[in-house]
Amino acid sequence: MLERVTFLLRLLQLVAGNLIQGISVAALVQANLGLPGWDVFHQGLARVFGVPFGAVVVAVSLLVLLLWIPLRERPGIGTVVNALLVGTFVEVGLGWIPSFEQLAFQVGSLVVGTVAFSLGTAMYIGADLGPGPRDGLMTGLARRGASVRAARTAIELLALVVGWLLGGVVGVGTIVFSLAVGPLVQAFLPWLAHARWSRRGG
Repeated sequence: MLERVTFLLRLLQLVAGNLIQGISVAALVQANLGLPGWDVFHQGLARVFGVPFGAVVVAVSLLVLLLWIPLRERPGIGTVVNALLVGTFVEVGLGWIPSFEQLAFQVGSLVVGTVAFSLGTAMYIGADLGPGPRDGLMTGLARRGASVRAARTAIELLALVVGWLLGGVVGVGTIVFSLAVGPLVQAFLPWLAHARWSRRGG
């Protein structure tokens, strides 16, 4: 019984983390100050093909999962949930959050979006139900000999450059996010890791 309750709490944390991630990406888009590398890529594809941003996030997530096959990575329930829900929640957020033009609101949206994304990321990682498609690609490459840092940097830069060439927005927000997200996730994660609160429940 306790194991079922624990699993449900982890699943709830996973979904809540994905919700926060999706809404925060929408806030970053509406800030109009530049996006993280993958989202520059998503935005570029959305503009080229004239499809909703959130739909592109879901489609790219599913395509990235295909790259797991030669890497022999195994998806978890968190992988599937992340692939399907984040883009869906992005689209919800874009329908709710207005596009900002005044600098003060743009900066505020950038800051809130960056902090919220880091919190959501720590929540989904802390639930420990499987990595998201993009993180799994990184760890899969690392298991084939590349360092985690090199794999992540190469993937992020490739997505950023291709997205920029397709018309995605690169700006000060891209730099702020890149510098802040790692330390923020690291700060949030100890409080949200499954092992911490499962010990409390036991």
